[in-house]
Amino acid sequence: MSETRLPLPRSIDTPDNGFGIDKIQTSALFPPSTSSGDGVCNNFASGNTNASANQTVTMVSGYPALRCFTSTGVSCGGASSPDNANAIVVKQQATVPLFFAPILGMSTTTISASATAGRAGGSAKPADVVLILDTTASMNTSDSACSVSSATRLTCAVSGLQTLLKGFLPSQDQVALMVFPGLTSSTQPSNEYDCSSSTPSSSAIAKYSQTSPTPVYLIVPFSTDYQSSAGVLNTSSNLVKAARAGASGCTQGLSAIGGVGTYYADAVTAAQSYLTSSGRSGVAKVLVLLSDGDASASSSNISAAKLNNQCAQAVTAAAAAKTAGTSVYTIAYGASTTTSGSAASCSTDSPAISACQTLKNMASSSDNFYSDTSGTSTGGGTCSSTNSLNDLIEIFNDIGVSLSGARLLPDNTT
Repeated sequence: MSETRLPLPRSIDTPDNGFGIDKIQTSALFPPSTSSGDGVCNNFASGNTNASANQTVTMVSGYPALRCFTSTGVSCGGASSPDNANAIVVKQQATVPLFFAPILGMSTTTISASATAGRAGGSAKPADVVLILDTTASMNTSDSACSVSSATRLTCAVSGLQTLLKGFLPSQDQVALMVFPGLTSSTQPSNEYDCSSSTPSSSAIAKYSQTSPTPVYLIVPFSTDYQSSAGVLNTSSNLVKAARAGASGCTQGLSAIGGVGTYYADAVTAAQSYLTSSGRSGVAKVLVLLSDGDASASSSNISAAKLNNQCAQAVTAAAAAKTAGTSVYTIAYGASTTTSGSAASCSTDSPAISACQTLKNMASSSDNFYSDTSGTSTGGGTCSSTNSLNDLIEIFNDIGVSLSGARLLPDNTT
């Protein structure tokens, strides 16, 4: 018996070719269970899906196989688990009868086919996206690792936001922008993008304890006008102007005045409420939070009811969003790993938890948790993750790619 490797067409809608290769490719793109490799191709090898009722198709030993490709632009934490891998390879085989070869002593032959699929980079999925940026005073510190020269953390963050906006599709994706701390009234957000005022005044920053009205976190509501053409930002868009990419003379954008400490549980709750009330039906909901994660507002800026366990409150708020079906992404930007001593992060929490761990626990999965490798905080320690990247702009780009769908890849992808 010999083996013949069948060439594989590169689309999932190819006509039936006698071996059901289209089904193998579909199995690679849409595995029934990414946590159990044995189930990946069940939709081909069972359930009367064989191309011929007289053929038995089996998985080749060692497959399905997880892969960690470096050429696809999708981050990868290793091929040891589905949460970390960025691709999967499926290979199946069948023993088929021969019609003329028996005269040469060969009655059957084994043929095989394979398909390779990447986790992301394919067709984009429509989404309602809310971005929450930390605009506390610590965002005014410099970030030497940012690819933007002499950038502060906020400058690097808004540059990353610009990158993300360039990758979205306005015909499919609507994007809103929130910040924390919030502002004192609904008349203040326009100062972050109106071009006639450089920044809101310090009096515009609301204490987290403000009740009438509650702090205003929404700066720009859902927008689809952020591109003038594919990949080109529309300098007249309020969202783009807030990201400091407006036309000449209008590049002030977001500011980091701070002054009331860090507390972001309410911002996450506000984002989820906004996604629910203003998002589109049947469209994916996405929340992206960037912060150093060290929630520790003082009693002068937060109510007594929320003073303790501020980081745990953020985890609870994110859990509610996830339960509602929202995909939560978190970016640990210079987040501390320290939980004890005078430099402890999340100092109001008991049991102790670090800022880094808080943001990790908030994310929907390890794939949705990002950290900057050079962002050692003043509290100590470098927060690491599956998606540890050196440059914040690179992180935003990777998140944009991750929001796309799976795609078929050439079998020789590396």
